[in-house]
Amino acid sequence: MTLDLEGFNPEAYVHLAELEDRSWWFRSRNRLIEQTVGRFFPHAASALEIGCGTGYSLGALHAALPHAQLTGTELYEEGLAVARQRWPGIRLMQADARALPFASEFDLVGAFDVLEHIDDDAGALLELHRVLKPGGGIILTVPQHRWLWSAADDYGHHQRRYTRTELLTRVKAAGFAVTLVTSFVTLALPAMMLSRIGSRIKHQSVEDFDPRAEFEIPSFIDRTFEILADAERYAIARGASLPFGGSLLLVGRRI
Repeated sequence: MTLDLEGFNPEAYVHLAELEDRSWWFRSRNRLIEQTVGRFFPHAASALEIGCGTGYSLGALHAALPHAQLTGTELYEEGLAVARQRWPGIRLMQADARALPFASEFDLVGAFDVLEHIDDDAGALLELHRVLKPGGGIILTVPQHRWLWSAADDYGHHQRRYTRTELLTRVKAAGFAVTLVTSFVTLALPAMMLSRIGSRIKHQSVEDFDPRAEFEIPSFIDRTFEILADAERYAIARGASLPFGGSLLLVGRRI
Protein backbone atom coordinates (compact mmCIF):
# COMPACT_ATOMS: atom_id res chain seq x y z
CA MET A 1 0.00 0.00 0.00
CA THR A 2 1.27 3.48 -0.86
CA LEU A 3 1.82 5.75 2.10
CA ASP A 4 -0.60 8.67 2.06
CA LEU A 5 1.44 11.71 3.07
CA GLU A 6 -1.11 14.32 2.06
CA GLY A 7 -3.19 16.54 4.33
CA PHE A 8 -0.75 17.02 7.18
CA ASN A 9 2.13 19.36 7.87
CA PRO A 10 5.05 17.17 9.02
CA GLU A 11 6.83 20.22 10.46
CA ALA A 12 4.22 20.12 13.23
CA TYR A 13 6.19 17.30 14.88
CA VAL A 14 9.03 19.65 15.74
CA HIS A 15 6.62 22.05 17.46
CA LEU A 16 4.79 19.17 19.13
CA ALA A 17 7.99 17.81 20.66
CA GLU A 18 8.60 21.22 22.24
CA LEU A 19 5.17 21.25 23.86
CA GLU A 20 4.52 17.69 25.03
CA ASP A 21 6.36 17.56 28.32
CA ARG A 22 5.14 21.05 29.24
CA SER A 23 1.47 20.10 28.81
CA TRP A 24 -0.70 18.53 31.51
CA TRP A 25 -2.64 16.70 28.80
CA PHE A 26 0.34 14.79 27.42
CA ARG A 27 1.82 14.10 30.85
CA SER A 28 -1.51 12.90 32.23
CA ARG A 29 -2.28 10.72 29.23
CA ASN A 30 1.12 9.07 29.58
CA ARG A 31 0.42 8.29 33.24
CA LEU A 32 -2.96 6.83 32.29
CA ILE A 33 -1.36 4.67 29.58
CA GLU A 34 1.36 3.47 31.97
CA GLN A 35 -1.24 2.65 34.63
CA THR A 36 -3.41 0.77 32.14
CA VAL A 37 -0.52 -1.30 30.78
CA GLY A 38 0.54 -2.20 34.30
CA ARG A 39 -2.99 -3.14 35.29
CA PHE A 40 -3.95 -5.27 32.29
CA PHE A 41 -0.73 -6.33 30.54
CA PRO A 42 2.08 -6.34 33.12
CA HIS A 43 3.78 -9.39 31.58
CA ALA A 44 3.74 -8.32 27.92
CA ALA A 45 7.12 -9.18 26.41
CA SER A 46 6.55 -7.27 23.18
CA ALA A 47 4.58 -4.13 22.43
CA LEU A 48 3.89 -2.04 19.35
CA GLU A 49 2.73 1.55 19.21
CA ILE A 50 1.26 2.59 15.87
CA GLY A 51 1.37 6.28 14.99
CA CYS A 52 4.06 6.86 17.60
CA GLY A 53 4.74 10.40 16.38
CA THR A 54 7.61 11.97 18.28
CA GLY A 55 7.89 8.94 20.58
CA TYR A 56 6.51 10.71 23.64
CA SER A 57 4.00 8.00 24.56
CA LEU A 58 6.61 5.29 23.97
CA GLY A 59 7.89 6.60 27.29
CA ALA A 60 4.73 5.32 28.99
CA LEU A 61 5.16 1.87 27.45
CA HIS A 62 8.82 1.78 28.43
CA ALA A 63 8.04 2.81 32.00
CA ALA A 64 5.37 0.11 32.34
CA LEU A 65 7.33 -2.59 30.48
CA PRO A 66 11.03 -1.83 31.01
CA HIS A 67 12.16 -5.26 29.81
CA ALA A 68 9.81 -5.65 26.84
CA GLN A 69 10.81 -5.40 23.20
CA LEU A 70 9.19 -2.18 21.99
CA THR A 71 8.44 -1.16 18.41
CA GLY A 72 7.05 2.10 17.10
CA THR A 73 5.64 2.82 13.66
CA GLU A 74 4.84 6.22 12.20
CA LEU A 75 3.59 7.38 8.82
CA TYR A 76 5.77 10.48 8.73
CA GLU A 77 9.55 10.34 8.68
CA GLU A 78 9.67 13.75 10.38
CA GLY A 79 8.03 12.26 13.46
CA LEU A 80 10.39 9.30 13.44
CA ALA A 81 13.41 11.61 13.31
CA VAL A 82 12.35 13.09 16.66
CA ALA A 83 11.45 9.67 18.10
CA ARG A 84 14.86 8.25 17.18
CA GLN A 85 16.55 11.02 19.14
CA ARG A 86 14.41 10.20 22.16
CA TRP A 87 14.66 6.40 21.91
CA PRO A 88 17.80 5.24 20.10
CA GLY A 89 17.37 1.70 21.46
CA ILE A 90 13.77 1.15 20.29
CA ARG A 91 12.90 -0.34 16.90
CA LEU A 92 11.26 2.46 14.90
CA MET A 93 10.04 2.29 11.31
CA GLN A 94 7.87 4.08 8.80
CA ALA A 95 4.65 2.19 8.18
CA ASP A 96 0.99 2.75 7.39
CA ALA A 97 -1.37 1.53 10.12
CA ARG A 98 -3.56 0.04 7.40
CA ALA A 99 -0.73 -2.22 6.14
CA LEU A 100 1.64 -3.16 8.94
CA PRO A 101 4.72 -5.27 8.15
CA PHE A 102 4.10 -7.78 10.96
CA ALA A 103 2.00 -10.89 11.64
CA SER A 104 0.99 -12.33 15.05
CA GLU A 105 4.08 -10.77 16.61
CA PHE A 106 3.02 -8.66 19.62
CA ASP A 107 1.54 -9.20 23.06
CA LEU A 108 0.23 -5.62 23.13
CA VAL A 109 -0.56 -2.92 20.56
CA GLY A 110 -1.30 0.69 21.45
CA ALA A 111 -2.86 3.43 19.33
CA PHE A 112 -2.97 6.67 21.27
CA ASP A 113 -5.06 9.31 19.50
CA VAL A 114 -4.36 7.77 16.12
CA LEU A 115 -7.57 6.13 14.86
CA GLU A 116 -9.34 9.47 14.43
CA HIS A 117 -6.76 10.39 11.77
CA ILE A 118 -7.39 7.28 9.64
CA ASP A 119 -10.12 7.26 7.02
CA ASP A 120 -10.48 3.46 7.21
CA ASP A 121 -10.35 3.00 10.95
CA ALA A 122 -12.15 -0.33 10.66
CA GLY A 123 -9.35 -1.60 8.41
CA ALA A 124 -6.74 -0.32 10.84
CA LEU A 125 -8.40 -2.21 13.70
CA LEU A 126 -8.30 -5.39 11.63
CA GLU A 127 -4.57 -4.81 11.16
CA LEU A 128 -4.11 -4.48 14.92
CA HIS A 129 -5.91 -7.79 15.33
CA ARG A 130 -3.70 -9.42 12.69
CA VAL A 131 -0.37 -8.34 14.20
CA LEU A 132 -1.29 -9.43 17.75
CA LYS A 133 -0.53 -12.86 19.11
CA PRO A 134 -3.64 -14.88 20.05
CA GLY A 135 -4.91 -13.47 23.33
CA GLY A 136 -2.88 -10.28 22.88
CA GLY A 137 -4.29 -6.93 23.87
CA ILE A 138 -4.96 -3.44 22.60
CA ILE A 139 -5.08 -0.09 24.34
CA LEU A 140 -6.72 2.76 22.43
CA THR A 141 -7.33 6.42 23.16
CA VAL A 142 -9.50 8.58 20.90
CA PRO A 143 -11.24 11.96 21.11
CA GLN A 144 -14.89 11.80 22.17
CA HIS A 145 -18.14 13.68 21.41
CA ARG A 146 -18.94 15.08 17.98
CA TRP A 147 -20.31 18.23 19.55
CA LEU A 148 -16.78 19.11 20.70
CA TRP A 149 -15.62 19.41 17.09
CA SER A 150 -13.62 22.58 16.54
CA ALA A 151 -10.83 24.15 14.51
CA ALA A 152 -8.44 22.04 16.62
CA ASP A 153 -9.87 18.90 14.99
CA ASP A 154 -9.63 20.45 11.55
CA TYR A 155 -6.03 21.47 12.21
CA GLY A 156 -5.19 17.93 13.34
CA HIS A 157 -6.85 16.48 10.22
CA HIS A 158 -9.21 14.38 12.29
CA GLN A 159 -11.70 12.26 10.40
CA ARG A 160 -14.04 11.98 13.37
CA ARG A 161 -14.61 12.27 17.11
CA TYR A 162 -16.08 9.04 18.51
CA THR A 163 -19.11 8.16 20.53
CA ARG A 164 -18.63 5.32 22.97
CA THR A 165 -21.02 3.15 20.99
CA GLU A 166 -19.16 3.77 17.72
CA LEU A 167 -15.83 2.81 19.22
CA LEU A 168 -17.20 -0.31 20.90
CA THR A 169 -18.97 -1.43 17.72
CA ARG A 170 -15.88 -1.07 15.53
CA VAL A 171 -13.54 -2.72 18.02
CA LYS A 172 -15.84 -5.71 18.49
CA ALA A 173 -16.36 -6.04 14.74
CA ALA A 174 -12.58 -6.31 14.33
CA GLY A 175 -12.50 -9.38 16.57
CA PHE A 176 -11.77 -8.02 20.04
CA ALA A 177 -13.40 -8.62 23.40
CA VAL A 178 -13.59 -5.34 25.31
CA THR A 179 -12.20 -5.40 28.84
CA LEU A 180 -12.58 -1.73 29.75
CA VAL A 181 -13.97 1.41 28.22
CA THR A 182 -14.04 4.72 30.06
CA SER A 183 -14.02 8.40 29.33
CA PHE A 184 -11.24 10.64 30.59
CA VAL A 185 -10.63 14.40 30.56
CA THR A 186 -13.91 14.41 32.47
CA LEU A 187 -13.34 16.99 35.20
CA ALA A 188 -11.76 19.39 32.70
CA LEU A 189 -14.63 18.95 30.24
CA PRO A 190 -16.43 22.20 31.23
CA ALA A 191 -13.31 24.21 30.39
CA MET A 192 -12.96 22.30 27.14
CA MET A 193 -16.59 23.05 26.27
CA LEU A 194 -16.14 26.76 26.96
CA SER A 195 -13.05 26.82 24.75
CA ARG A 196 -14.91 25.14 21.89
CA ILE A 197 -17.95 27.42 22.27
CA GLY A 198 -15.66 30.44 22.25
CA SER A 199 -14.04 29.33 19.00
CA ARG A 200 -17.47 28.94 17.40
CA ILE A 201 -18.60 32.37 18.55
CA LYS A 202 -15.45 33.81 16.99
CA HIS A 203 -16.08 31.71 13.84
CA GLN A 204 -12.52 30.47 14.17
CA SER A 205 -11.27 28.65 11.08
CA VAL A 206 -8.35 26.27 10.75
CA GLU A 207 -6.36 29.14 9.21
CA ASP A 208 -6.87 31.16 12.40
CA PHE A 209 -6.12 28.30 14.77
CA ASP A 210 -2.96 28.51 16.89
CA PRO A 211 -2.09 24.98 18.07
CA ARG A 212 0.14 26.33 20.83
CA ALA A 213 -2.69 28.24 22.50
CA GLU A 214 -4.26 25.13 24.04
CA PHE A 215 -0.96 24.02 25.54
CA GLU A 216 0.82 27.23 26.47
CA ILE A 217 -1.35 28.13 29.45
CA PRO A 218 -0.36 29.60 32.83
CA SER A 219 1.44 27.08 35.01
CA PHE A 220 -1.14 27.19 37.81
CA ILE A 221 -3.93 26.31 35.36
CA ASP A 222 -1.80 23.56 33.86
CA ARG A 223 -1.18 22.15 37.34
CA THR A 224 -4.89 22.37 38.24
CA PHE A 225 -5.85 20.35 35.17
CA GLU A 226 -3.14 17.82 36.00
CA ILE A 227 -4.52 17.37 39.52
CA LEU A 228 -8.01 16.80 38.08
CA ALA A 229 -6.60 14.22 35.66
CA ASP A 230 -4.81 12.47 38.53
CA ALA A 231 -8.14 12.18 40.36
CA GLU A 232 -9.73 10.61 37.30
CA ARG A 233 -6.85 8.17 36.94
CA TYR A 234 -7.25 7.16 40.59
CA ALA A 235 -10.96 6.44 40.00
CA ILE A 236 -10.29 4.48 36.80
CA ALA A 237 -7.65 2.37 38.57
CA ARG A 238 -10.31 1.37 41.09
CA GLY A 239 -12.74 0.19 38.45
CA ALA A 240 -14.68 3.32 37.57
CA SER A 241 -15.91 3.80 34.01
CA LEU A 242 -16.41 7.53 33.68
CA PRO A 243 -19.53 8.29 31.60
CA PHE A 244 -18.37 11.36 29.69
CA GLY A 245 -15.22 13.31 28.90
CA GLY A 246 -13.13 14.76 26.13
CA SER A 247 -11.52 11.40 25.33
CA LEU A 248 -12.12 7.66 25.51
CA LEU A 249 -9.83 4.88 26.72
CA LEU A 250 -10.48 1.31 25.60
CA VAL A 251 -8.77 -1.95 26.54
CA GLY A 252 -9.46 -5.13 24.60
CA ARG A 253 -8.11 -8.59 23.83
CA ARG A 254 -7.85 -10.46 20.56
CA ILE A 255 -10.41 -13.26 20.44
